[in-house]
Formats: sequence, C-alpha cells, structure tokens
Amino acid sequence: MFPFFIFITEHSGFQKAFLQKTLQPLLCDTTSLKERNLQSTRTSSQTGIPTDEEQATGLERRALQALKQGKDPYSMLKPRQHAGTKGEPHIVPCIGTKRLVGCICEEDNTSVVWFWLHEGDSQRCPSCGSHYKLVHHELPH
Repeated sequence: MFPFFIFITEHSGFQKAFLQKTLQPLLCDTTSLKERNLQSTRTSSQTGIPTDEEQATGLERRALQALKQGKDPYSMLKPRQHAGTKGEPHIVPCIGTKRLVGCICEEDNTSVVWFWLHEGDSQRCPSCGSHYKLVHHELPH
C-alpha cells in the first residue's frame, strides 16, 4: 500500500469523527512502523549487506549454486579451449543428435565455415581440418 497524506482543515467535530472512523482502517500505526524500521536497521547493521547468494532466488540461485560447484548449467562461461586434434577435439554440447557448427578457421578470417556435426566420432572442419565432437548435454531444468 502506498503512503498518502490527508490534511484536515477546519471541520466540525462530526466531520472529524466521520473521517477518523472511515479512514482508521487505512491508516497504519506509526509506532509499530517506527519499531519495524528500527528492527530492520538493527538486523541489516548486524549482518551487513546481503551477498548475491543470500538474496538470489529461482533460476539465478540455481545457477549460482551450480557455478560454486564448478558446473556451467546454462553455458554462461566461455567454452574450454581444446587443441582441435583428433585426440583432443573441440567439444560441442547439444541436446539433440546433430548441431550446426561455425568454424572461423584462422584468427583474422572474416568468413565462417558452417557444417553439420553429428553424434558419434569426431568430425573435421572441411576447410581447416580442426576436429569437433558432439557431446550430449542435459538441460538444467
């Protein structure tokens, strides 16, 4: 409920009594409000400002807990660098059996080579020869 102010100017006793009776349920007790503010300032001053983990809820809380355990549930972090060789291919997470992959073959290249990566053994980029492997990835929710 939002705060509001009522200025009562010169009214008869009957009008004041009527206004007090009708508006009393809408008005809060100021002493209890002051006590609540003091209690909230006492607890926040004793414990300090809450951290992100303390005040996070829902999916944000789950993501922070997973990151604490070393997991990356929503692929928020940069993928790990792999050599791209047959023995150590680039890992591509996927929830299906195939995925479209774009390879920037050289660092200063302006074009992207697109190809389909299928589940199973690692596959090579048709242009530069880097190896990619599709790994099944479960959704966190």
